[in-house]
Amino acid sequence: MRRLRGFSLVEVMLATALLATGIGLAFATFANAAKATERAEAMAQRNERLRAVQSFLRRQVEGALPLPYEFTDATGEATVFECDGRTLRLVASMPGYLSRGGPHLQTFALVRSEGGLRLEFTHQLLTPDGPLDADRKPEVLLDGIAEGTFEVRTLDDDGEPGGWTDDWRQIDQFPRLVRLKLRMRDERAQWPELVTSPRLAQTPLPSARDLDGQ
Repeated sequence: MRRLRGFSLVEVMLATALLATGIGLAFATFANAAKATERAEAMAQRNERLRAVQSFLRRQVEGALPLPYEFTDATGEATVFECDGRTLRLVASMPGYLSRGGPHLQTFALVRSEGGLRLEFTHQLLTPDGPLDADRKPEVLLDGIAEGTFEVRTLDDDGEPGGWTDDWRQIDQFPRLVRLKLRMRDERAQWPELVTSPRLAQTPLPSARDLDGQ
């Protein structure tokens, strides 16, 4: 009978190498797909976070109340709204799920950190004697910000829209428009430019003398 010929050692090693290469390629494909999925999910969560922060900030600015939280000692001028580029401060009601409600002095601040800038939020209950101390540390709404600024806009003496400024000096009244411009460090995270207006911006605010008389 003719002797049956088997596989040589070289053939077995070659087949094993090809099988290992195929398995490695399959694992690499699965790993890349998993990483792509994780990146997509992370970006979706990031964009959802951006939309949530923008919606919250818009709601608070639109609901700003003409309640003074500070008075200038020399002139008695009431402060109801502040903006200096990096900080936006106003009084508005807090959502019930974040506090016990009522008017709160709310501060949105762009703070420098190791990763660039971050947007922090602080709220203090406003009482007849002034705002109470914050009962918690500032909450980080957004991080990973490369550049950012708060700006406001109002009408000029002729009733025409004036230019945008990051230095609001009419602290006893509201500007007509408020804008937050952000550029994220991750270029894939797009911040839609926020432009909103306090609903009471066109309502005459009470003067400090009127408030004292009440």
